[in-house]
Amino acid sequence: MSAGQRLREPRVEASELPAEPAARNPAIEIFLWSRAAIWAAALFALLVFEPNRHPEAARWDDPSVTHDLGAFTDVWARWDSVFFLRIAEHGYAHLTRSATAFFPLYPVAVGLLGHVFFGHYVLAGIVVSLATGLASFVLLYRLAESHLGADGARRAVLYLALFPMALFLQAVYSESLYLLLTLGAFLLAERRRFLSAGLVCGLALLTRPVAIALLPALALMAWRSTDTWKNLARLAVAPMMFAAYPLLLWIQRGDPFEFLHAQGIWSRELSPAGPLGGIWEGLRAGWAGARQLASGSHTHTYWPAVSGTDPMRVAAVNLECLAALILFVILAAVAWRRFGAPYGLFSALSLAIPLGMPSDRWPLLSMPRFGLVIFPLFLALAAIGGRPRIHAAILSVSALFLGVAVAQWALWQWVA
Repeated sequence: MSAGQRLREPRVEASELPAEPAARNPAIEIFLWSRAAIWAAALFALLVFEPNRHPEAARWDDPSVTHDLGAFTDVWARWDSVFFLRIAEHGYAHLTRSATAFFPLYPVAVGLLGHVFFGHYVLAGIVVSLATGLASFVLLYRLAESHLGADGARRAVLYLALFPMALFLQAVYSESLYLLLTLGAFLLAERRRFLSAGLVCGLALLTRPVAIALLPALALMAWRSTDTWKNLARLAVAPMMFAAYPLLLWIQRGDPFEFLHAQGIWSRELSPAGPLGGIWEGLRAGWAGARQLASGSHTHTYWPAVSGTDPMRVAAVNLECLAALILFVILAAVAWRRFGAPYGLFSALSLAIPLGMPSDRWPLLSMPRFGLVIFPLFLALAAIGGRPRIHAAILSVSALFLGVAVAQWALWQWVA
């Protein structure tokens, strides 16, 4: 064939070329098998280890709200679920002040769906958590894919699915809803849809108090946008939406700021040193825990702030929380450097807020659970886990502690 003949050959149009298949989003698949496995593990622990159920479980349980359709569903109503379910059924009006520490969006959603389910509020809570958890997995994958590619996004979702506290994503807790809202706010802000981001942020503020960490991160993204002042003004809708909660408390209880006073009931007080106060107390508790474990004593206690609990268990819990804090601080630094200041700022503030109000008995109370909803930490972990050995180590350690946490949860042992 001559050169002229080759030049006269018709070109194949781009539209005629076979399209490359788009990368499949594995988030739904990972969500489904991980939730099924965790559910099965919880039921197994409940049925097999039932004699080891916490002897004081009846002290914290409220069968009038947590017992619904039997063990299959009721295993996901533990601890704070009692408050969420009471609020869902009765509102705040006739509950104790401690209930006002639980913000209204999640229990309102559970209450509305519970009416649809003919009063099965535990089932409604599980459905809300599962639905918002599934959406969170999908959004996390989309967000991670734009920063890490398909492989990195899959790792981020997988690390979330097997995180030791991932059991809360299907429990009657607000974690799934809050995680979904934070992811949604970031995705919208990255697309320069700041009014929508502000609306979603407002919903997050009505879900958990720590959502205030979203505002500076979103404001920084708005500051860097082309229409700075208008976008900042659009974000102002978030605190305006939050005003609905004090208004609700004023109507039902006569005190619009009762949710602030309730923190003291949960043994949390504002530290004069701010987050440094929580870090210092956490280090002290961790050091006491190390000494306790080294001594091997079940009688002498090195952390007298907690009484009535085996000192060895106190040591284990304090060391677990301190280890979680150290890991989260490292991952927050990685997120800041790898993904930018808004991601790092949101992570840092999400840690600083509970650190600034430490518990007087357990300084780092619930720190592992708080990390569950700081999604940039999972982006950072996915960035680190690119090597096969590191990836395998992350999955192995995380799955091991997840199994322990699920058994603790099923038996009414404190886990957070």
